[in-house]
Amino acid sequence: MKEDTFTLREDDEYIELIKLLKLKQIAQTGGHAKILVEEGSVIVDGVVEYRKRNKLRAGAVVEVDGTKISILK
Repeated sequence: MKEDTFTLREDDEYIELIKLLKLKQIAQTGGHAKILVEEGSVIVDGVVEYRKRNKLRAGAVVEVDGTKISILK
């Protein structure tokens, strides 16, 4: 599994799940990101996540498409 990280900007408390998928280029568009979540292809902290706008805070771990993304502050 490929390991990756995403660092929140200093003034941000969280990033929404679909925005993370787009920024990390796992999804080409917002619509594609929503489909990945709706299909149950995204795991957050070991649990399948179906909330598209789930707020990911520092310490969260997202797994999708063979990539594990750790959220840092």
